[in-house]
Amino acid sequence: MLTFIFALLIIGSFIASVITGSTRELTEAVLSEPVNAVELCIYLCGGMCFWGGLMRVAEKSGLTEKLAAVFAVLIGGLFKGIDKQGRAFKAICMNITANLLGLGNAATPFGIEAMKALAEEEKAGDTATPSMIIFTVINTASLTLIPSTALSLRMKYGSADPLEIVPAVWITSAAALLVSVTAAVVPLGKNKGRDSL
Repeated sequence: MLTFIFALLIIGSFIASVITGSTRELTEAVLSEPVNAVELCIYLCGGMCFWGGLMRVAEKSGLTEKLAAVFAVLIGGLFKGIDKQGRAFKAICMNITANLLGLGNAATPFGIEAMKALAEEEKAGDTATPSMIIFTVINTASLTLIPSTALSLRMKYGSADPLEIVPAVWITSAAALLVSVTAAVVPLGKNKGRDSL
């Protein structure tokens, strides 16, 4: 489906450029924008490498265990039935920490590791467990304290005040997380109540 959509966009762009007489601008964009995309990837790569490396240092130094202890108090109730000292919960903690720092790309490997560990620990099979569902929601609608990637982009493209978005990010990410977790937990609780009957 995505292949079809992208092909449609390319063909539509070409037809629109012919109709409007802007084929020169289209050609210039085709030649210059891939270079800009590569430059942007390299620009963002440094920050992702730094924070990703920092996360691994935290994991190796034992900071992960301390984070797990803090998160066990804050969100432990959402993940009932899993070992709070186990590999799954530690990966969940690292994923949440990366998302708090606005590092979605750095959070992805921890998210994948957490899902695999949850599937093993809860013997999920082909069906997602409540812990897996809640983790997916928390990962998707994550609370962000320092939107590092967004700030990097704003700085690269010459924003006069890159930090002005931070309060809005706090409010929207907190609201999204609260609504999403509530929407996930309430149906799960109802289903559990029905199963017990």
